[in-house]
Amino acid sequence: MLKFKTLVLGLAALPLASALQAQDMVEPDTSGLTYADLVAMAEEADLVLRAEIRRQAALEPERAPGIEPGFVRLYIEAETIALIAGNAPVGEALRYLVDMPLDSRGRAPKLKNREVLLLARSVPGRPGELQLVSESAQQDYSPALVQRLRPVLTALADPAAPPIVTGVRDALSVKGNLVGESETQIFLDTQSGKPVSITVLRRPGRQPAWGVSWGEIIDQSARPPAPESLEWYRLACALPARLPDEANLSNDSSARTLAETDYALVMGALGPCARSEIPG
Repeated sequence: MLKFKTLVLGLAALPLASALQAQDMVEPDTSGLTYADLVAMAEEADLVLRAEIRRQAALEPERAPGIEPGFVRLYIEAETIALIAGNAPVGEALRYLVDMPLDSRGRAPKLKNREVLLLARSVPGRPGELQLVSESAQQDYSPALVQRLRPVLTALADPAAPPIVTGVRDALSVKGNLVGESETQIFLDTQSGKPVSITVLRRPGRQPAWGVSWGEIIDQSARPPAPESLEWYRLACALPARLPDEANLSNDSSARTLAETDYALVMGALGPCARSEIPG
């Protein structure tokens, strides 16, 4: 997985008062991209660029394998306006391919002079040539979209970023001494092998409480991740909808059912990992 080693702001720094005023004037983001879309693309990209399209050419269908009906594959030449984030060299002249929907007349859209935001990989040995990381990796540039993307890039670049979760390793529920008292521990697998665990506590007369420990120490006071945070994404977009039977280590049927119930509680609190399927 590619990591961002440097973050380069594409806009000049403003005095605090001016920056706050400019922030208030930013129009809402209309890209349709979800938080999960932004993280998924940013993780795959080694370059995030603001560019202006200077030239386009439609490829013949035979030169565009896998193109969806109603779309056209365009060869794009663009000019770099700003490097927003990246760990690969980039020049002023850019080239890449993008699939775009045909307009109402069945023609390719005219993109010349359009400013776009690109999430891409550099192509080794081909200076200026890019490969977009997904069908949605070219978006019309807007300050609002960049404003949403910057915290994602910052979170991914943080050395203390939460590890990539790959599944559930073990889950165990233990009942307490009082009626209605229990604790469920859910241990997760991660790509790096770093430990991550979820604790669900039930106490008589209280609502169930749960939290995530991102390390060796299981913190009884751990809290759930904030919505639309990298921690939330690592869980909501990676964990299976139901607790796998083979991961449930509880001995008796009631404890196994409790583990399943507590896992469902966590997944319900996280909510769905919403993704769009918006091309280009």
